[in-house]
Amino acid sequence: MKKQQQFLKNISYTLDIIIILIAYSISKIIVQEADLHNFSYNFFILSIILWFSMSFFSKIYIEKRSNKFSEEMVQIIYHSILFVVSLTSLLFFLNLNHKFPSKFIIVYINFLAILAILTKYGIRKKIHANLNKGIFYDYVLLVGSTKAADDFINAVKKYYYYGYKCIGYVDEIRNSHLESDYLGGFSNLQEIIKNQNIDEVFIALPTSENEKIQSTIAICDHNNIKVRILPNLTEITSSSVYINNIGLLPVVNVGDLPLDKTENRLLKRGFDIFFSIMFFLLIGFWIFPLIAIIIKLTSKGPVFFKQERWGINNNKIICYKFRSMIEESSDIDEDGKYNQAQKDDPRITLIGRILRKTNMDELPQFWNVLIGNMSVVGPRPHPTQLNLESMETVDNYMLRHKVIPGITGLAQVNGCRGETKTTEDMQRRVNFDLYYIQRWNFWLDLQIIIQTVINIFRGDQNAY
Repeated sequence: MKKQQQFLKNISYTLDIIIILIAYSISKIIVQEADLHNFSYNFFILSIILWFSMSFFSKIYIEKRSNKFSEEMVQIIYHSILFVVSLTSLLFFLNLNHKFPSKFIIVYINFLAILAILTKYGIRKKIHANLNKGIFYDYVLLVGSTKAADDFINAVKKYYYYGYKCIGYVDEIRNSHLESDYLGGFSNLQEIIKNQNIDEVFIALPTSENEKIQSTIAICDHNNIKVRILPNLTEITSSSVYINNIGLLPVVNVGDLPLDKTENRLLKRGFDIFFSIMFFLLIGFWIFPLIAIIIKLTSKGPVFFKQERWGINNNKIICYKFRSMIEESSDIDEDGKYNQAQKDDPRITLIGRILRKTNMDELPQFWNVLIGNMSVVGPRPHPTQLNLESMETVDNYMLRHKVIPGITGLAQVNGCRGETKTTEDMQRRVNFDLYYIQRWNFWLDLQIIIQTVINIFRGDQNAY
C-alpha cells in the first residue's frame, strides 16, 4: 500500500506542475499585456518552487482519503492564499511586479485554484473507484476491544472510502459485540504482526492499560508498523481538548472554547453578516417571492412557519422557515411528545417535500442570522419540547447551547439530520455538535458550508 500511496503522490506532484503551466498559459491569453507575450521561465520555475514550498504549511499532499472533499477544497483555498501572498511578495522584492500586473496575478491564481480542485477531485474519485473494487486498502489490526474499537469497526465498514480493512482484533478475552475476527491475546501480537499483512495498528485500550500500550508500540516500532491510538476522552467532552508535549511527555490540555475568545466571535459574526447580506442580495430577493407564490397556490395557510427554539445559553428564539406542512399540523403527538417529521409524513405538502429535500425550507433563517440569534454554521436549534425530552436522556446535551445555533452544522453534513428515532441517534448528533464547539475555526465553518452545498445537489437520504 505504501508504494501505491507514493505513486499517487507522484501523480499529484506531476499534475500540479502541469496545471501551473496551463493556468499560466491561459492567464497570458486572457490578460493582454506587452510584457507577457514571451514565456517567462523564471516565473514558471518560481511558481513551482513556491507552490511546493507552501505545501509544508498547508499539507495538501498528505494522504486524506478519510477526509471529506469539502475539507480538501478548503485546504486548497488556504494553500492558494499562501501561494499568492508569497508569490506577490517575492515578485515585489525581486522588482519583477511591474512585469506581472495585478490583473494577471488574479486571473492566474483563480485558474490555478480551480484546476487544483478539479485534479484533486479526479484523483479522489480514482482512489474511491479502486477502493470499491477492493484494492488500495490499508489492512489494520486493532489492539483492544473497547467502545472506541467498536466505533472504529462500524465507521470503516460504513464509509469504505476511508480505505481501511480491519483483519481482526487482539485482546485478552473475546468481545462478542465486536463484528471482527478475534485473533488471540497480547502474547500472540508479535506472531500476528509477522504472519499477517498489516499496514497499521490501532490501539483501542483504556488509558489505565499503559504497560500494554507501550508494549504494543514497541512491537510495532520493531516491525516498522505505523501505530495510531483511539483515545477515550469522553470524560472531558465538556471542554476543548488539545495535545502538546512537555519535554518528551505528551500532555492532554483542557482549555477554553475557541468561541470564548472575542476575536473569534467577531470574525464569526462578521462573516455571518456578510454572508447573509450577500444571500439576500444575490438569491433571496428573487427566490423568496417565487417560493411564497408556490406555497400559497398549493396549500392553505401562511407562507412562513414560526417556531420557538433554544439558542445560546438556552435563550428562547423564534426560528423562521418556509411552511412545508399543512396548516392543521401539530408539533405534539397524542402522548404529549414532540412529533418529529418522518419519512412519508402525511403532514408534509407536495411542495414541502421538495423544500425539505433541498433544504430550501430553511432559507428564511438567514433573517435569524442577520439579526444575530443564529449563525450560518453551528449546532441546529431544536424545538422546546424536543430539548426538554432530550436533556434527560442524552449525555452532555445542554452543552450544545454554549454557542449560537446555526442553519447548518457538522452533524448535518455527516448525515445526522431529520428524525432522531432513538436516543443513540440524538447522542451521535450531540457528539458532532460538541466536536464542532470544541474545535471551531473559520476553515471548519467554510468546509461545512461547502459540504452543505454539495449535499444539496447530491441529495440526502435523511432529508424528508
